[in-house]
Amino acid sequence: MSARIIDGVGHARRLRADLSTDIAEFLARTGVQPKLTVILVGTDAASRLYVANKARACRDVGMQSVTIELPASCTLPELLSVIDAANEDTTVHGILVQLPLPAHLPVRAVLERISVAKDVDGFHMYNVGGLVVGSTVFSPCTPFGVQKLLEAEQIPIAGQNVVVVGASNIVGKPTALMLMQKDATVCICHAKTRDLAQFTIAADILVVAAGRPNLILAPMVKTGAVVIDVGINRLPDGRIVGDVDFESVRLKASHITPVPGGVGPMTITMLLHNTLVAARASVDEAQGTKAPQ
Repeated sequence: MSARIIDGVGHARRLRADLSTDIAEFLARTGVQPKLTVILVGTDAASRLYVANKARACRDVGMQSVTIELPASCTLPELLSVIDAANEDTTVHGILVQLPLPAHLPVRAVLERISVAKDVDGFHMYNVGGLVVGSTVFSPCTPFGVQKLLEAEQIPIAGQNVVVVGASNIVGKPTALMLMQKDATVCICHAKTRDLAQFTIAADILVVAAGRPNLILAPMVKTGAVVIDVGINRLPDGRIVGDVDFESVRLKASHITPVPGGVGPMTITMLLHNTLVAARASVDEAQGTKAPQ
């Protein structure tokens, strides 16, 4: 057996083509161009690259994108003031604060300052909590991308045993909640899980987001499992790899995502999707239909 390699780049391209059409129709109908404001604090090279990629993706689908750069020495009040201004700006539909932040800035306080109606990253406590009851405004982009990849590949979710390796608030926990809403039976593993293999070997769908290269080896994977690798790790030789030993696991899995080229392109695509949703909600609110506060 050799797994079908899930082409995240191709799926993202098709979704972005649809988004481009939807945005053009929305602009023609309302005169409003969806706009994303990204706030970048400091000069971290990886963060700057991610922000540049997001800005380019916005332009490619016909959205506006504005990047506000602040020094690493920025104080919390200064950063919150910038967020407040973006919250009040009716031309801005989505706000994203690029993580990680410098150590002196409390992430939770910063994310909570973003208006729920503009929290297109899905990190506000309201949106995270909404995942539990199934009524979130915006789903976090990476878990949303994982779900869309499974749907695009026509992989059944309902009734499947799903194991999520990694319990972060950004990927692991929301992924588990979203797939549970699709009627999967979900198990979350983390750094203190004993005998990880006894859990992963039972997974019909294995989602790995632990940040450890080669954490998942072939003997840990059930034959025919779907393996979604969310990990991004840079090796000493400069190569980018995931958390899964791709070459060995692909010989046992039915489907597998590569790194790079798997989940990553979908993350930005779902950010674009959420921004369009926010723009539509903003127009509805202006026309008298109540939008999320």
